Amino acid sequence: MENKTYKRRNYFIDKKFQGKFIVQFSFLVLFGGMLTVMLLYLLGTQSKTVAIQDSRVIAKTTADFILPLILRTVIFVTFVVGVTAGILTLLMSHKLSGPFYRFKKVIQTLKSGDFSSEFNIRSTDQFQGLADELNSMIHNTAREITRLKNSVVMLSQKLNSLNENDFPENKRQDFAELKKIAGELDKAAHYFKT
Repeated sequence: MENKTYKRRNYFIDKKFQGKFIVQFSFLVLFGGMLTVMLLYLLGTQSKTVAIQDSRVIAKTTADFILPLILRTVIFVTFVVGVTAGILTLLMSHKLSGPFYRFKKVIQTLKSGDFSSEFNIRSTDQFQGLADELNSMIHNTAREITRLKNSVVMLSQKLNSLNENDFPENKRQDFAELKKIAGELDKAAHYFKT
């Protein structure tokens, strides 16, 4: 079977999952920024700083002097890191939700009885090992379905080669039931595409 590589054009495959993933990660970045400001402020209250401001000597806690600088710096860094984290989590979630989307499509195909195609995801996506296992399952199941179809065909041929009159009167009903069961087996086996 041909191994295709897929190039995605849409980065929001599962918007709900990806959006939640990005928001949670962004909150983590925001929490880190706020925690940094609080820790620096609390540690800065332990010391005093003397400075000359507008020709006056001012004595304040170090935290009061550096708080505006800390806030501007942390807000800027949090914004830059937040945007970067948002982009990176979008790309990372894309590598997760893309394979989940493909898994869902393949499962729908298998549910309809089609075991003729192979499951492919990009080699850079997550779950490559799971994809290989799924392909192995698809191939093994398709092989067994083909064996079942061949056995049903042989059974039907054998039953069709026999004549109802070849059986005693009390076994003709059983023969008719066997032919009916063979027909049902043939119908069920041909539900699957291999």
